[in-house]
Amino acid sequence: MAESEAPAGRQRVDKWLFFARIVKSRSLAQKLVRDGHVKLNGSRIIRPSVDVTAGDRLVVALQRRDVHLVVRAPGHRRGPFAEAQELYEDVSPPPEARAKLSAFEQAQRVPGAGRPTKKERRSLMRLRGDE
Repeated sequence: MAESEAPAGRQRVDKWLFFARIVKSRSLAQKLVRDGHVKLNGSRIIRPSVDVTAGDRLVVALQRRDVHLVVRAPGHRRGPFAEAQELYEDVSPPPEARAKLSAFEQAQRVPGAGRPTKKERRSLMRLRGDE
């Protein structure tokens, strides 16, 4: 069965990842699947030829985060971002809330950490008698 004869509503997972703009190229999508970084409906897949249909859940482990997607429709081409967003629903959990520090709190230095300040260096020299 040729790709143009594929049943309506089904598409290879590597093509879908490429059309949905999750990865930059189809070969990168195939590598991602072969390396086991894609789960389809909770089970890991390693064949890029596995078909996805509307309603399937995909978890894609990208470099910095995991993306949880629900497939809405198969893609027909790699179009603009707005068109690609119609192919899926992003149900990823929100990123972990990091402790938000103010600029002043970020600039604070724990005494004794890292390289000594000029004041700390002078007090060390006085203590050693190196003046």
